Parts: sequence; structure tokens; C-alpha cells
Amino acid sequence: MNYKLLFLSVLIFLFTSCVAQKVDVLIIGGGASGTTAGIQSSRLGTKTLIAEETTWLGGMLSSAGVSAIDGNNKLPSGLFGEFRDKLMEHYGSASALQTGWVSNTLFEPSIASRILKNMVAAEKNLTVWYETSFVSAEKISEGWKVNLLKGGTTEIIIAKVLIDATELGDVAKYCGVKYDIGMEARADCGEDIAPEKANNIIQDLTYVMILKNYGVNKTIPKPENYNPSLFACSAQSVNCKDSKPGQTVWSADKLMNYGKLPNGKYMINWPIEGNDYYTNIIELTAHDRKIELEKAKQFSLCFLYYMQTQLGFSTFGLAVDEFSTTDHFPMIPYHRESRRIHGLVRFNVNHVSKPFEQTEPLYRTGIAVGDYPIDHHHKRYPKWEELPDLHFYPVPSYSLPLGTLIPQNIQGLIVAEKSISVSNLMNGSTRLQPVVMQLGQAAGTLAALSVIQKTDVAKVAVRDVQKEILDAGGYILPYLDLKKDDVHFKALQRIGATGILKGVGKNVGWSNQTWFNADSVVLVSELLQGLNEFDPEFKFEIKENELSIGSASGLIAQLSGYFNKSMINEETIKREWGKLQLLKFESKRSISRKEFSVLLDYYINPFDLKQVDIQGRFVY
Repeated sequence: MNYKLLFLSVLIFLFTSCVAQKVDVLIIGGGASGTTAGIQSSRLGTKTLIAEETTWLGGMLSSAGVSAIDGNNKLPSGLFGEFRDKLMEHYGSASALQTGWVSNTLFEPSIASRILKNMVAAEKNLTVWYETSFVSAEKISEGWKVNLLKGGTTEIIIAKVLIDATELGDVAKYCGVKYDIGMEARADCGEDIAPEKANNIIQDLTYVMILKNYGVNKTIPKPENYNPSLFACSAQSVNCKDSKPGQTVWSADKLMNYGKLPNGKYMINWPIEGNDYYTNIIELTAHDRKIELEKAKQFSLCFLYYMQTQLGFSTFGLAVDEFSTTDHFPMIPYHRESRRIHGLVRFNVNHVSKPFEQTEPLYRTGIAVGDYPIDHHHKRYPKWEELPDLHFYPVPSYSLPLGTLIPQNIQGLIVAEKSISVSNLMNGSTRLQPVVMQLGQAAGTLAALSVIQKTDVAKVAVRDVQKEILDAGGYILPYLDLKKDDVHFKALQRIGATGILKGVGKNVGWSNQTWFNADSVVLVSELLQGLNEFDPEFKFEIKENELSIGSASGLIAQLSGYFNKSMINEETIKREWGKLQLLKFESKRSISRKEFSVLLDYYINPFDLKQVDIQGRFVY
């Protein structure tokens, strides 16, 4: 035996054990999802550390300058809703955020970071290390041994659960997670609008600019490689002679006011021959990424020069009081796409368009909700004409399933931000800020429960995660009928997640909606179908088309005896009706879907009665 080698190994182990810091949950990346993951994890009592490369929190909301929230205006779920409330508090009202026409919620990036930092500071179990980058990770018996570079020094962290909240999924790759880049073939996910053959083409990224009107000439020197023809149809002008098919050419004022922010600032994230830029840096080295991103930044400067010299905005320049950078650009670009992991489920357009007709009823496993169309940016790709037209492809609002966050065959790892397990097409909606903030909250919930229950993340019950999200003011289904502060909100969410009564999704112009139809009457035929899916052995017969309150009470009594071995009757329900805060009890009146859901939730509790697996199937 080589005793010297053994002795050296023991010394290294002891030294590592002494200097390593231990946490319950380690989150790499303090972006939109990493920040909410940290807040939620710490609120559930677990010691949590966020390692963030920049000096800000919020990622695309702040460090990338995309300070105009897309979607979820009527679905203020969880920490996203809390963040939006704090924006309203800072600026004075909801209307104070409606300064530009691209969004109902616009704000200064620096304010977003400040609000998120204040939210983080309120959590005693949460620590943030700024200017800290990921180096390596190793699976060990305790969880993960992670090397971080902080202030030029390597720090060792031992974490029970690791969350990848990086912009491009770099941690997942290092840990050996399988992933995809680019578009799947149509046959892979069965999406009709997907290309026939797979490719490695990703969405354009953008170096956003925040401008101010200084009232004096601020025209920058002509950038190298400036080509005005690349921006000719960014706005109406004599230069625009051949706009791209299906592309609206707005006025120059419309361009500028698109992302108008409070306090006289303007977000330039213009998708129509503006500062979108095509490059695929995902698999490049850090050095080569930097080179490519500098090209993207120069492209934005070219667009600024065009705006100043061709569109009449010579007095507009980069805001010097927004970002803590020497060039006044955001710290990072806006990445619309990254690696997409192979998760326990793969969420695609079909799950959204027809959620109740899939072999995998993933809607039952929802942990976040979204309502933005599928929006892909590809017009700066040289052969964009050969790609599917994915500009605002309409879908109903949807629930994002838990299994998208959990990679296959890697224990103790959760993946967030834009690297979750979705199809390339579906990423065009799930990449938006409200969804990413919610899935971060779900990731934090899952991580904390894994620690508390002393089990792997893949073994945490779906319903346990959903209950925590509901308790935190989150949505698990995108129903618009009841606001989250309504006394019956959770009951409808829980019943909806069982599928006993289902909602209806639709697209109305730019609005993607799903309704529970809470005030509609319960049709016996649809109830029969829903109960049969929940438990095929349970049988009932009611000779009504519309369920009456009297018949509903009798059915609840039957269900109580069948599932709970307890007996309640119509008199019991009538006596207790008032405390359920429902309309007057009238035995012959048709019962509404909301009323029946409240009764079902209160007396039977089917949400907890049967667990669901990660595919949404009932566990019998």
C-alpha cells in the first residue's frame, strides 16, 4: 500500500472539509429565475446561496435591460406578482408603469435590481455572492461539491441541492445533462409548425440600449462596419423600399415609444430590422463568447447611429445613469434561447393547444402559468426565409409542468431559467420574464422540499410542490375567473388540477386565455367524464342535464362514503353552506361550477386524495 498517497488523500479531504462552506441549496445565477429560486427556498427555511457573476440581480429584467414585462398582466402569480406590486409601489401606481406600448409594465433596469436586492435582503436564510462565477461541480454523497471563483479566490461549497439558473445552461452541461440546441424536427414532438428537419439555429439575441434625450447633439462617431441598409425598414423613412413580408413598418416615433420607460428613458429592444443580432455562442469558450458578444454590441451601436442620423434622434444617447458599466451598455445581452435539457417530461405546443387531449395530462402537474404567444426572433439569421413563421403564433394560456425542471438521470440537480425541458417552439413563450420568475420560484420550492424531506428532487410529490406554490400566492392553472386573493381561488385551482372539471382555452387577438367558467352550470355529462378519469370504479347516475344543488349534495354524500368512509347528507351540506361563502342554498337551482368545486374541495379534497406522477397520471 502506498501510505504516502493515502496520507496525502486524507490531508486533502480534511483540508477540503475544513474550508468548504455548507449550504442546503446552491443556485448558480442570480437572474430572473435564480433570484426567485433563492427567495422561495430561503422562505421555506433552507440555507441558500446565490452565486451571481455581475453586481446586479434580475438577469434579463435588469442586467440585460429588458425592462418591459411580456405577458401575465392578468396572471400575477407568486413572486412575479410580488415583484410587480413593488414596482407599482415604487412608481406610485399601475398606470405609472404603462409608459410604452410594448407592455403594461415598464421600468428602469436599475430599479428592478434594487427591488430584487431588497427582497433578497429581507430573507435571513439567503446569501448572495456577487462577481462570482461557476468553475466546476462534482457529485458526492452529501450532494454536490462546487468550486466557485469569487474575487480571484476559489471557494468550495458543499450543497445538498444544486440549481442551474445560468443564462445558457452551463452548469447542466458540466454535470452531464443531455440537452438540445436549435429546432427539433417535426416528428420529434409532433408539432405541426416545426420544421421538417432538425437544425441548430437559435433565436437572435439583443444588446439592449437604454437611451435618454439630452436636448443637445449626442451623435456618436460612425461605427466600423456601419451599413445603413441593415436598418432601412426599422421605421418609416425614404430608406425603406423593400420591407420583409408580413412585417409592419412603424413610424420612427412608434419605434422610440415602443419601450418608453419612466423618468424619460427609452428601452431599445427593437425587433424590426433593429438591434436583434444572430450568433450562436452557446457551445463557444468564454473567450470566443466575448468576441461574438462584442460584435453584437457594436451592431447595436450601428443601430443607434442610424437612429441618430437617419431617423431624427440626434439628441438621444445612451443613458449614463442606468448601468454600472463604463460603456453604459447592460452587463449582459438578452439571450432568448439556451440549451434545453432532456427532462423528465418535454413540454411542447400540443400540450398547450390541447392540454386535455394528450396522453400525458401534464396540466395536472402545473407549477407556473404563461399567456404569451409563441414569439421567435429569427429575422437576423441569414436564411430566415427558410424557417417556420413563428411570429406570435397563437396558443391558449397554459400551465408549465414540474417535470421540465428535473433532468433525466442526474440526482440533486434542478434546471431553471431558459434551459428547461421544452421544445424549441415552446421556448418562444416560456422564455418570457413572468414565466421564468415563476419557474424559479418552483425550482426553489422543489429544492427546499427535497432538503426538508431528505429525498431526491425527482421523488418530491408533485402535490407537495403545488401546495407550497398556492400558499405563496402562485397559480398552478391559468384560470382568469378568480383573482388570487379570492376566497375560492385555491379551491378552483386544486379542482382544476384534478381534471374533474376542466377549463377552456382560447386565443382572442393578442390575448391568450383560459377560463374555468366558474359561473356556468355544471353539466352532468362533463362531470361524469371527469369523475370517471379520476376514479373509473366510482359510478353514479343523475337524471339531469344540469346538476342541481340538491343532486350535487347527494353526489357529495356518495363520494364521501366511497372515498372517506364517512356519511354526510344534504342536510349537513345545507347547514354548513353559509360558512363556505356561497350564494343561497336552493335545492332545485342549478349549481355553478365554482359552487360545486368548493363543495368537492371542502368535503372530498380530491387534490390530496390521489397523488399524480410527473406525467400527470393518477397514482393508484
